[in-house]
Amino acid sequence: MTSTDRSAEWLKTGGLRPTRQRLALAELLVGDGMNRHVTAESLYALSSEAGEKVSLATVYNTLRAFCDAGLMNEVVVDGSKSYFDTRTDDHPHFYWEDSHSLTDAPAEELEIAQLPQVPEGMAVARVDVVIRLRKA
Repeated sequence: MTSTDRSAEWLKTGGLRPTRQRLALAELLVGDGMNRHVTAESLYALSSEAGEKVSLATVYNTLRAFCDAGLMNEVVVDGSKSYFDTRTDDHPHFYWEDSHSLTDAPAEELEIAQLPQVPEGMAVARVDVVIRLRKA
């Protein structure tokens, strides 16, 4: 399967129309079959390096559409910093404070014994675990 085919199939699973810009960004995200953690700014830089003509606003809007379609998850590290993860299963993350990067942490080593009771009429949508790391 080519990277373009993989990207088009990924968009199709989310029910998204494969526009030129969506396909270009999807190819950067999942074209090689690997998972990615990106910020809007880092994806914009990648697209510029690849010669794609997309604005930063388009990148933000497209990432939001990918999240709304269930193709990605947004991981908020600080109130002002969001990362977008192409791996959508439940798993923890390491946030590397020195390099400001996000990576997957080993899920098999995480144990959550209990969650607090949620308010009446509410359900847990997702639990995000971000473990912040810095040099000792």
